[in-house]
Amino acid sequence: MKLLPYIDLFLHYPKHANASILNQFTRQLTTLSSFLPTKPTNLNVLCTKGRLQEALLEMAIQGPEIKFDGYNMLLNECVNKRAVREGQRVHAHMIKTCYLPPVYLSTRLIIFYTKCERLGCARHVLDEMRERNVVSWTAMISGYSQRGFASEALHLFVQMLRSDTEPNEYTFATVLSSCTGVSGFELGRQIHSLIFKRNYENHIFVGSSLLDMYAKAGRINEARGVFECLPERDVVSCTAIISGYAQLGLDEEALELFCRLQREGMSSNYVTYASLLTALSGLAALDHGKQVHSHVLRCELPFYVVLQNSLIDMYSKCGNLNYARKIFNNMPVRTVISWNAMLVGYSKHGKGVEVVKLFKLMREENKVKPDSVTFLAVLSGCSHGGLEDKGLEMFDEMMNGGDGIEAGIEHYGCVIDLLGRAGRVEEAFALIKKMPFEPTAAIWGSLLGACRVHSNTNIGEFVGCRLLEIEPENAGNYVILSNLYASAGRWEDVRNVRELMMAKAVIKEPGRSWIELDQTIHTFYASDRSHPRREEVFLKARELLVKFKESGYVPDQSCVLYDVDEEQKEKILLGHSEKLALAFGLISTPEGVPLRVIKNLRICVDCHNFAKFVSKVYGRQVSLRDKNRFHHVAGGICSCGDYW
Repeated sequence: MKLLPYIDLFLHYPKHANASILNQFTRQLTTLSSFLPTKPTNLNVLCTKGRLQEALLEMAIQGPEIKFDGYNMLLNECVNKRAVREGQRVHAHMIKTCYLPPVYLSTRLIIFYTKCERLGCARHVLDEMRERNVVSWTAMISGYSQRGFASEALHLFVQMLRSDTEPNEYTFATVLSSCTGVSGFELGRQIHSLIFKRNYENHIFVGSSLLDMYAKAGRINEARGVFECLPERDVVSCTAIISGYAQLGLDEEALELFCRLQREGMSSNYVTYASLLTALSGLAALDHGKQVHSHVLRCELPFYVVLQNSLIDMYSKCGNLNYARKIFNNMPVRTVISWNAMLVGYSKHGKGVEVVKLFKLMREENKVKPDSVTFLAVLSGCSHGGLEDKGLEMFDEMMNGGDGIEAGIEHYGCVIDLLGRAGRVEEAFALIKKMPFEPTAAIWGSLLGACRVHSNTNIGEFVGCRLLEIEPENAGNYVILSNLYASAGRWEDVRNVRELMMAKAVIKEPGRSWIELDQTIHTFYASDRSHPRREEVFLKARELLVKFKESGYVPDQSCVLYDVDEEQKEKILLGHSEKLALAFGLISTPEGVPLRVIKNLRICVDCHNFAKFVSKVYGRQVSLRDKNRFHHVAGGICSCGDYW
């Protein structure tokens, strides 16, 4: 005979039932227990053996006689198994038997409910407690914080302080993780002052949370200050500071700090390596990336999905798609992030056909649903790969809502870029007008680039003027608009744009290019004279200019922003960071070795042409990665089709 229905009957018995009725009901259950093949053992044995259902039956049989130890064992088992219904039965039993749990058991109830995603129930328990201690408050704050309810966590912390409960190191470490956004960060600074007054600043948990808060707010110097003041450091604090640098794009600093901490004996885990790989992706430091991959294999670290995703991202951004695909193919479990990382990799390399094939495979496997990033990668891949019809088909598929994904402004931006590349400028302009979003500078900039390539002066003039209103400090907009006017022979307008640029004192962001040789990253700035081999580099650059001119190279002086004579313009162009990096690569590597150069900005037309002549004259494969995509140049032909 099944007895569990009787347990529910007992637990839902009216709360006002008197003791005699409850005792009578308990005797009935005791009689019914004779139907069991063997007599139930005590709660301790049942909970130890994981026989939770039988333990609940024993709880019902004991009725009001069950006390602290029994409830504690039952709640611990419910927490471990995340058994929501069973834990609610235990709580209901306390209420029905008029048992008033002590602070410890009430706190265990809060922990049980938070771990089972029942925050409302947990908060109700806290609010009903006659007495609370620091653990009770911290458990509830932690529940809010871990599930993204930052505002509730911060409000509860303030309420705790008003109740004169003294926070401990775990309270501070927990609440700091909720100090996000502008208002949260300001409160975080106040909490830091409180931590300092309470002398918790040097505690490892609190210190790690502090530096993580500052790093996520972009205050990396404050984060580094907290880190350096820690009396001892563990893998969590070391990983937090490395991740902080990597997330802010301070990749060289992240790599340098990791190397220093390794020398000091830091132990690393998979999260540390994932953070480091993020930095190496930004640097496109393939040799370093391979070294980290080998180290992970030698240490026999568990290959968590997040680490494998980071490896895919690193190899893709370092230009080695074959390695990235090998890791992807060998993954026992793939998340949507895994698929997205591989799709974005193909997209950045202009491999539109591979993007479509991989997306089709994702559909066929039907194990992971695509998200908004997936469609963004597919649309971008179709755009870079020249597959405009397929891209529009994918956009229509998303708009039909089959996957429950709404098109965002980024998706519209990809479609506008796709139409612009295909020369369908009027259609792109019409889409901007009717899309349900206010166009961003990036979208207008994409259309302006299309107008320049396809010589559409009418739309280009409107878009260019709109851009100068939105981004008056962006030098690139002035250059593209003046080039558009120049292609139409409107020299007066060219002069006006250049004069406007000078009047507004627009300063172009410094161009920076780097090349990795023998695990050393060599960085060059425009007209840079700081490199140890600068004389050799400039001598080689001048030699290349002469040699390439003989082969038909003509410097594109429209890329020069300054009103100077032609000779001076040619000198400025020759000092561009990409050319210096390519010249250094040619004098530092054997013949036939591919050259890989990374640029922090969009590569200019003249440097793009220069790279094509390097590959044609010297028989080298040249890989150029700018802020938008990869350019694979071989035999004087670029994979971008001269459109980027």
